[in-house]
Amino acid sequence: MEQSMGPLIKHLEGASADPSFVPGITAATAAPEDVAENVTEDLVEEEAPAEEAAPPAPADGPVFEAADRRGRIVADAEGVRLKYDTEECEFRWDELAAVESAKGRFGKRFTVTVHTPDRRWYPIDIQAPDKGRLSVWESELDAVLDAYFDETAS
Repeated sequence: MEQSMGPLIKHLEGASADPSFVPGITAATAAPEDVAENVTEDLVEEEAPAEEAAPPAPADGPVFEAADRRGRIVADAEGVRLKYDTEECEFRWDELAAVESAKGRFGKRFTVTVHTPDRRWYPIDIQAPDKGRLSVWESELDAVLDAYFDETAS
Protein backbone atom coordinates (compact mmCIF):
# COMPACT_ATOMS: atom_id res chain seq x y z
CA MET A 1 0.00 0.00 0.00
CA GLU A 2 1.35 3.41 -0.93
CA GLN A 3 1.37 6.20 1.62
CA SER A 4 1.77 9.87 0.97
CA MET A 5 4.91 11.36 2.48
CA GLY A 6 3.89 14.98 1.78
CA PRO A 7 2.14 17.38 4.14
CA LEU A 8 -1.47 16.83 5.10
CA ILE A 9 -3.64 19.33 3.26
CA LYS A 10 -7.06 19.96 4.72
CA HIS A 11 -10.00 21.14 2.64
CA LEU A 12 -10.87 24.81 2.83
CA GLU A 13 -14.12 25.45 4.66
CA GLY A 14 -16.16 28.47 5.56
CA ALA A 15 -14.85 31.99 5.18
CA SER A 16 -11.47 30.88 3.85
CA ALA A 17 -13.14 29.79 0.61
CA ASP A 18 -16.34 31.85 0.54
CA PRO A 19 -16.56 35.37 2.02
CA SER A 20 -20.34 35.06 2.33
CA PHE A 21 -19.77 32.97 5.48
CA VAL A 22 -18.65 36.14 7.31
CA PRO A 23 -21.65 38.15 8.52
CA GLY A 24 -21.73 41.77 7.42
CA ILE A 25 -19.50 41.44 4.37
CA THR A 26 -21.18 42.13 1.06
CA ALA A 27 -19.45 40.45 -1.84
CA ALA A 28 -19.67 41.78 -5.38
CA THR A 29 -20.90 39.18 -7.83
CA ALA A 30 -20.92 39.29 -11.59
CA ALA A 31 -24.29 38.58 -13.21
CA PRO A 32 -24.56 36.59 -16.44
CA GLU A 33 -25.31 38.74 -19.51
CA ASP A 34 -28.83 37.42 -20.15
CA VAL A 35 -29.83 38.00 -16.52
CA ALA A 36 -28.29 41.48 -16.60
CA GLU A 37 -30.36 42.38 -19.70
CA ASN A 38 -33.60 41.18 -18.06
CA VAL A 39 -32.81 43.09 -14.88
CA THR A 40 -32.06 46.24 -16.88
CA GLU A 41 -35.41 45.95 -18.70
CA ASP A 42 -37.24 45.44 -15.39
CA LEU A 43 -35.52 48.46 -13.87
CA VAL A 44 -36.54 50.67 -16.78
CA GLU A 45 -40.18 49.59 -16.35
CA GLU A 46 -40.13 50.15 -12.57
CA GLU A 47 -38.15 53.38 -12.69
CA ALA A 48 -41.14 55.78 -12.68
CA PRO A 49 -42.63 54.65 -9.31
CA ALA A 50 -39.18 54.72 -7.70
CA GLU A 51 -38.71 58.39 -8.61
CA GLU A 52 -41.99 59.35 -6.92
CA ALA A 53 -40.95 57.86 -3.57
CA ALA A 54 -39.14 60.33 -1.34
CA PRO A 55 -35.84 59.24 0.18
CA PRO A 56 -35.98 58.59 3.93
CA ALA A 57 -35.26 61.64 6.03
CA PRO A 58 -31.90 61.56 7.79
CA ALA A 59 -32.16 60.83 11.49
CA ASP A 60 -31.44 63.66 13.86
CA GLY A 61 -28.46 62.89 16.00
CA PRO A 62 -24.71 62.62 15.90
CA VAL A 63 -22.96 61.20 12.85
CA PHE A 64 -19.32 60.12 12.68
CA GLU A 65 -17.47 60.03 9.37
CA ALA A 66 -13.77 59.50 8.80
CA ALA A 67 -12.12 58.73 5.48
CA ASP A 68 -8.80 58.66 3.75
CA ARG A 69 -7.71 57.62 0.26
CA ARG A 70 -8.42 53.90 0.89
CA GLY A 71 -10.83 53.55 3.79
CA ARG A 72 -14.01 55.03 5.20
CA ILE A 73 -15.90 54.70 8.49
CA VAL A 74 -19.47 55.94 8.96
CA ALA A 75 -21.41 55.56 12.22
CA ASP A 76 -24.90 56.99 12.50
CA ALA A 77 -28.42 56.04 13.64
CA GLU A 78 -28.52 53.06 11.27
CA GLY A 79 -25.28 51.47 12.47
CA VAL A 80 -21.61 51.27 11.53
CA ARG A 81 -20.34 50.94 7.96
CA LEU A 82 -16.74 50.15 7.09
CA LYS A 83 -15.21 50.36 3.63
CA TYR A 84 -11.63 49.54 2.67
CA ASP A 85 -10.71 49.55 -1.03
CA THR A 86 -13.38 47.30 -2.60
CA GLU A 87 -14.49 45.54 0.60
CA GLU A 88 -17.51 46.81 2.50
CA CYS A 89 -19.37 45.68 5.59
CA GLU A 90 -22.33 47.10 7.43
CA PHE A 91 -23.47 46.43 10.99
CA ARG A 92 -26.71 47.45 12.68
CA TRP A 93 -26.39 48.49 16.31
CA ASP A 94 -28.05 45.30 17.55
CA GLU A 95 -25.38 43.22 15.74
CA LEU A 96 -22.48 44.76 17.70
CA ALA A 97 -20.88 43.58 20.92
CA ALA A 98 -18.29 46.38 21.14
CA VAL A 99 -16.67 49.18 19.18
CA GLU A 100 -13.19 50.28 20.14
CA SER A 101 -10.96 53.01 18.83
CA ALA A 102 -7.25 53.69 19.19
CA LYS A 103 -4.90 56.45 18.13
CA GLY A 104 -1.45 55.72 16.82
CA ARG A 105 1.24 56.63 19.31
CA PHE A 106 3.49 58.57 16.94
CA GLY A 107 1.68 58.75 13.63
CA LYS A 108 -1.65 59.93 12.34
CA ARG A 109 -3.36 56.53 12.30
CA PHE A 110 -6.87 56.10 13.75
CA THR A 111 -8.00 52.50 14.24
CA VAL A 112 -11.61 51.47 14.78
CA THR A 113 -12.37 47.84 15.58
CA VAL A 114 -15.92 46.49 15.45
CA HIS A 115 -16.57 43.37 17.55
CA THR A 116 -19.56 41.08 17.00
CA PRO A 117 -21.17 38.74 19.57
CA ASP A 118 -19.80 35.66 17.77
CA ARG A 119 -16.25 36.75 18.67
CA ARG A 120 -15.29 38.15 15.29
CA TRP A 121 -13.66 41.53 14.91
CA TYR A 122 -13.24 43.87 11.99
CA PRO A 123 -10.46 46.49 12.31
CA ILE A 124 -9.95 49.39 9.93
CA ASP A 125 -7.17 52.00 9.91
CA ILE A 126 -7.73 55.53 8.67
CA GLN A 127 -4.88 57.96 8.07
CA ALA A 128 -5.75 61.41 9.48
CA PRO A 129 -4.75 64.55 7.59
CA ASP A 130 -3.10 65.91 10.75
CA LYS A 131 -2.63 64.87 14.40
CA GLY A 132 -5.24 67.34 15.66
CA ARG A 133 -7.93 65.57 13.63
CA LEU A 134 -7.40 62.36 15.64
CA SER A 135 -8.83 63.83 18.85
CA VAL A 136 -11.76 65.34 16.91
CA TRP A 137 -12.55 61.95 15.38
CA GLU A 138 -12.32 60.23 18.74
CA SER A 139 -14.72 62.69 20.40
CA GLU A 140 -17.18 62.44 17.47
CA LEU A 141 -17.11 58.63 17.61
CA ASP A 142 -17.67 58.71 21.39
CA ALA A 143 -20.72 60.96 20.90
CA VAL A 144 -22.21 58.55 18.36
CA LEU A 145 -21.53 55.51 20.57
CA ASP A 146 -23.07 57.26 23.58
CA ALA A 147 -26.18 58.10 21.55
CA TYR A 148 -26.83 54.79 19.74
CA PHE A 149 -24.85 51.89 21.23
CA ASP A 150 -26.61 49.94 23.99
CA GLU A 151 -23.91 48.30 26.11
CA THR A 152 -26.40 46.15 28.04
CA ALA A 153 -27.88 44.55 24.89
CA SER A 154 -25.04 42.09 24.25
